[in-house]
Amino acid sequence: MAFPNSSTPLLPRGSTFVTPSLLWKSGAILVATGMIAGAFGSHALKRRPGITPESLSAWGTASHYAIFNGLTLFVLSMHPRFSTHKFAGPAIAGGGFVFSGSIIALVLWKLKFFGPITPMGGMAMIAGYISLVF
Repeated sequence: MAFPNSSTPLLPRGSTFVTPSLLWKSGAILVATGMIAGAFGSHALKRRPGITPESLSAWGTASHYAIFNGLTLFVLSMHPRFSTHKFAGPAIAGGGFVFSGSIIALVLWKLKFFGPITPMGGMAMIAGYISLVF
């Protein structure tokens, strides 16, 4: 097996990692995660010790953003131009997972090191949405 170099790139030129199927599946995972998180937050999370109204509000934000970003990925996967956009879909999906996931980790396990990670997910999402302009 030859090692990749400039003449043998890891991904062939013109190929794209982003496919409509990948966006659709990522969207489905985000929507399902958001719905599950929302249901858990409405029923079981309130009973956990140490959960404050602020924690429940943050949890709701994570749930909503996961659902909204997942729905966006569904729409992107069907768009003739943006379904293979090299940046938008991955940035929205990755940012959505990082943003919502880090909030969930903060609320459930009080893992403070996730605090600075949340805005990075938000910035990735914003960058993905802005890239749709170009």
